[in-house]
Amino acid sequence: MTTNLSFDGGWRATVTGDPLSVTPRFTGNSVLLAEYTDAKERERFVADTFGSEHWLWDMPDVLRFDPDGRELVGAEFQMPYVSAYAEISDRVPALPAVRPGGLRADEVRDFRHEMCTVLYRAPGDAELVSLRDAGVLDDPPDARVGIARDVALLVRRGTVVGWSITDPARYLTTVHAAPDPAPPSAATRRLLTECLDLITEPVADDVRDGEPAAVARLRAADEALRGRHEDRHRADTLLTVIGDLMEDYGGSAPRP
Repeated sequence: MTTNLSFDGGWRATVTGDPLSVTPRFTGNSVLLAEYTDAKERERFVADTFGSEHWLWDMPDVLRFDPDGRELVGAEFQMPYVSAYAEISDRVPALPAVRPGGLRADEVRDFRHEMCTVLYRAPGDAELVSLRDAGVLDDPPDARVGIARDVALLVRRGTVVGWSITDPARYLTTVHAAPDPAPPSAATRRLLTECLDLITEPVADDVRDGEPAAVARLRAADEALRGRHEDRHRADTLLTVIGDLMEDYGGSAPRP
């Protein structure tokens, strides 16, 4: 397995034997590997670490390292559909097995790592696979480094070309809260798939165009989530996922 990885800008890190112990958080728009519980803690976390980070309206993927040991201490990966250039597919590529491992930066230096633009959704959204671009599949990843539970970096010839999360429904939560330790219900898993359908093409375009069937699906999902008693925290998270669409298009009567 590749032991030294290349990121954007020629920045490099070495694979170690110690993945992060933090539980992933899937907000719908991003996957976080961090333990901060509010905005102030996040600010301190960023100030005390180095690596790739958001800057104003720029939203690259985030990888943060401890400046003393240069070990990976946190990450945040953006979902491709938050980009105007995103592509969505249900053709999940064949991927190598996950090999758990942490990262140690080769040097203490900030860098920028571009977010992925292509999302592949496994049946039932049991796994989400994000790749830098569709061309990655012309020469598929040859390694997967599991940097945390159910979260892995996809590597091709030593270069990081994407990431994956397994069982995202389990990790549904808000940015500053740990996910519910209980497993998600079957209904929650179905509602996650419905919400992801609603915010990605072609259904999202139909909603914005006021197509009656698509608007009805949006309203039905919102109603189902509001009526959930089981998995309440995950249901609230999914309400935020479709919240903008519901506010902009779900309140008015669909066109005839």
